[in-house]
Amino acid sequence: MTTRTTSRIRIGRGNFTSFKNSYAAALLPDRGALCIAPVTMNTAPAHQCDPITRPIVLVGLMGAGKSTVGRRLAHRLHLPFADSDHEIEEAAGLSIAEMFEKYGEAEFRDGERRVISRLIDGNPKVIATGGGAFMNEYTRALILEKATSIWLDADIETLVERVGRRSGSRPLLNGTDPREKLRSLAETRNPIYALAQIHIHSKPLPHDSTVEQIMKALGR
Repeated sequence: MTTRTTSRIRIGRGNFTSFKNSYAAALLPDRGALCIAPVTMNTAPAHQCDPITRPIVLVGLMGAGKSTVGRRLAHRLHLPFADSDHEIEEAAGLSIAEMFEKYGEAEFRDGERRVISRLIDGNPKVIATGGGAFMNEYTRALILEKATSIWLDADIETLVERVGRRSGSRPLLNGTDPREKLRSLAETRNPIYALAQIHIHSKPLPHDSTVEQIMKALGR
């Protein structure tokens, strides 16, 4: 995976207007190239599979494995990979947790919506989205219309175990019982995630097994 050079936007601690102006400018389509997953030689005959012509967007709760699976899927499909959370952090020069703390979830979601709109540009790529991205009506409509959407589902115990590896980096879990919070989020969000075109159950197995399920669902 090549290293993408990005000019970080430095945000004044007390200047919210400056943050919004700088943040909005950073989300315009003239930013640098996406991180490209490493490519290996494809020896399979070209006629076996139709080419991927649309972005592939992974949705689902935190801990479902969207970022890790997305990178590996991009590698298998020889496509660029983008993580919307990482793109937002690069644009703002702040971590997701810092943005939630300083500017609130509503402002973060607005930036998230704009980032995903920029990423879904018609070119084939694999995009991992944040857990709340698909809840936004505009973002959801865009993904369903212009991309192949894949819901990575996982049982609560698997999610709890995975999010526990990154304690402190999940703003929605701060000050809560992770198990109860994830169960509540699942009850609210799963009916929306179910609108995705493909449903994959992410089991507590190596992520490569999930990638294999996706490849089969895509007819690869």
